[in-house]
Amino acid sequence: VPASLLAPARSRQSTTARAVATSGGEDSSMMETLKTGSFFALWYLFNIGRARGAFSRKALNAMPLPWTLATVQLFAGIPYVALLWATGLRKAPKLSTDNVKTLFPVAMGHLGTHIGAVISLGAGAVSFTHIIKASEPVVSAALSAVMLKAYYSPITYLTLLPIVGGVGLASLKELSFTWLGFAAAMLSNVSSALRGILAKKTMGGGVGENMNETNLYAVLTIIAFAVLLPVSLCVETPAAVGSAIDAAVAAGHTKKDLAVLSALSGAYYYLYNEVAFLALGRVNPVTHAVGNTIKRVVIIIASVIAFNTPISTLGVVGSSIAITGTLLYSLAKQ
Repeated sequence: VPASLLAPARSRQSTTARAVATSGGEDSSMMETLKTGSFFALWYLFNIGRARGAFSRKALNAMPLPWTLATVQLFAGIPYVALLWATGLRKAPKLSTDNVKTLFPVAMGHLGTHIGAVISLGAGAVSFTHIIKASEPVVSAALSAVMLKAYYSPITYLTLLPIVGGVGLASLKELSFTWLGFAAAMLSNVSSALRGILAKKTMGGGVGENMNETNLYAVLTIIAFAVLLPVSLCVETPAAVGSAIDAAVAAGHTKKDLAVLSALSGAYYYLYNEVAFLALGRVNPVTHAVGNTIKRVVIIIASVIAFNTPISTLGVVGSSIAITGTLLYSLAKQ
């Protein structure tokens, strides 16, 4: 989750924390700590569940329909959040047409991040996708310099070297390397970096009412789904989807299993990201950096175990260097 998307939330949280410290006493402070800890626990549980269950990868193995699966995953959380808004369990966001226009470019970055990751998962190993995704700071630093004229210290740029070198080493002998998987993962990186940059440029003063972390994520998801649906129907036509389902059934899958896999992949995708927004919006940037790095390590290890993915010694060394570089970059940037 880009730190820039959470900057307004962090500002509110820090203000809240100061108020709690002065007026709420130790009990209130303890409750805030427990709440944050609970969000992190849920985030990692969903993270491990996604990695061990690997619902997206299993669904793509059965039906090579990345555009359709990405659309299903974006849609999955909409009924859930609509119910919360309709019942008043969560305050519904209030957005003007201008607010939606402001959010639209950010939502397109959100969409590109998601569709790129799903296509990459379908084209190669889960572990390889996340190794390439570890190079996102390099893309972010380059685009920030070009678009925002934002520059970092020399030490920060030096930490990019192990990321580039590590990803290069891991890719060199990667047994499941495909150019499509690499290109799609890089599309996800570029889109994620653009999402953060556009958020900084357009959302500094906040957008709309009741736009907390979870509602921001929900609105971005709804906009992304509305754009992706017609594109998906053109790229993977209903006839093509039907043929893929028939082929999966002929290979031994049942339609019920396929539906459950797709639904679980969507549910985990939405809930995982919603909890991530809640967890990372309540902590400082250093904790955010460490949490994101550990998350990627867990996904890579769990996916290798779940799918018995062959990974070379060079791949292990390269991915370790890249992930360490990602952590160092995140810490040096603060």
